[in-house]
Amino acid sequence: MLSWAVTFLILALIAAALGFGGIAGAAAGMAKILFFIFVILTVISFIFGRRKVP
Repeated sequence: MLSWAVTFLILALIAAALGFGGIAGAAAGMAKILFFIFVILTVISFIFGRRKVP
């Protein structure tokens, strides 16, 4: 349990450093772009995955 607490502490410190440094806006923009790319790829994989292969 202590290892999880230390892991979340390190993640929180990294997130705080990025948030206070002004990089958060750029990271949010990239996250939006990647989200839509992966949604499109997921839909494409569902469409082509449902085809029956003889």
